[in-house]
Amino acid sequence: MQFELETRTVGKVSRRLIPFCMLLFIFNYLDRVNIGFAALQMNKELGFSSTAYGLGAGMFFIGYFFFEVPSNLILERVGARLWIARIAITWGIISTGMAWVYDETSFYVMRFLLGVAEAGLLPGILLYFSYWFPARERAKALAFFMTATAISNIIGAPLSTGLLGLDGLYGFHGWQLLFIFEGVPSIIMGFVVLRYLTNKPEQATWLAQDEKVWLARVQSAEHMAMEKASGRMTLRLGLTNPRVLLIAALCFFLVTGNFGVVFWLPQIIKAFGGLNNMQVGLLSAIPYILAASTMVWWGRHSDRTGDRKWHLAIAALVGSAGLAASAVSIDPMLSFLALCVAAIGIWSMFGVFWAVPADLLSGVAAAGGFALINSIGTLGGFAGPFLVGFVRDRTGTFSASLLVLSAFMLVAALLAAMLRLQTKMAPAVV
Repeated sequence: MQFELETRTVGKVSRRLIPFCMLLFIFNYLDRVNIGFAALQMNKELGFSSTAYGLGAGMFFIGYFFFEVPSNLILERVGARLWIARIAITWGIISTGMAWVYDETSFYVMRFLLGVAEAGLLPGILLYFSYWFPARERAKALAFFMTATAISNIIGAPLSTGLLGLDGLYGFHGWQLLFIFEGVPSIIMGFVVLRYLTNKPEQATWLAQDEKVWLARVQSAEHMAMEKASGRMTLRLGLTNPRVLLIAALCFFLVTGNFGVVFWLPQIIKAFGGLNNMQVGLLSAIPYILAASTMVWWGRHSDRTGDRKWHLAIAALVGSAGLAASAVSIDPMLSFLALCVAAIGIWSMFGVFWAVPADLLSGVAAAGGFALINSIGTLGGFAGPFLVGFVRDRTGTFSASLLVLSAFMLVAALLAAMLRLQTKMAPAVV
């Protein structure tokens, strides 16, 4: 009876929240990384060097870093529905405004403001999921949700390169049309959030009373278990717990490798030679297709075995090996296949990774801890794109840049192996 109640409740929550939050994050991630495709035209037209482009791409994460923790604390206070809607509307406006950058300074400013606008979305949704999903369901739920990052690239690669091909339409350059047509839907999505999201389970009219009671009992039991293991769930705990700080360091190295690939993949593939922009877009989608299918399976396997630590370490090692192999290969096809392997390893980490702090923290500690982890991680989003551009300007190729990213993923594997976590998670509370 209790198992049937758990299955029914988790099923309803999953069907209601995961697809919608995935769609929201697809729009978000597309507006965050479409700069990688815009660069195929924009860099030449505006005269940006690789270093200037890498710096501008990374400036997003500086704005994100400074406003991450305050944004998530506001979400905890005013509710996810209102605050996530605000985030979506403002990032959509600024992303659309990217169509009017005209020099390096305006590029840096708009990317910084985009980071400010988006700050708090990912940790906010992670916190939101912690209200709705029991611990043993989180890695699977988060893995499904995080496939949005891969799906947005699968969709965004041919879409963005297709928009580049509309160069001259209505008097706009192709890269300007890319920002306009991909930014406006995010504004609309923000207003949809206001009508669709429910802040807490007790407010969910779409759940039966026994389902609400079960979720509340699970939440209470897990909260007490966390306090017994780590202490009272305060903001200070979320910001100072040694395990949280180690997880934040791991996030930095993971995100460095991730966005070092994301922002530069179209240009890396273009450098293979003999490809037009549409072909680059289609090839760019392949690593993300493979990554999306693998990361869900890896998250499920982590939930089923109860292990987080070694699932993270192994995936990071695969990512590191793929980047290194791509760097040293002299055959473009083998180099591309190695990039696919790297994408599988890097993206397989995400669902498992974000289940780790959710297993350790709740309440205001989770709000602060998630935001701290992600804000430190976002500095990797600055470091990765900048380092790739900086090293490429000095070496003339992407090989050394990929070796740098490989080293960051290797450190991520070592940090994952250092995590002190329970070998097995406690069974679900019913």
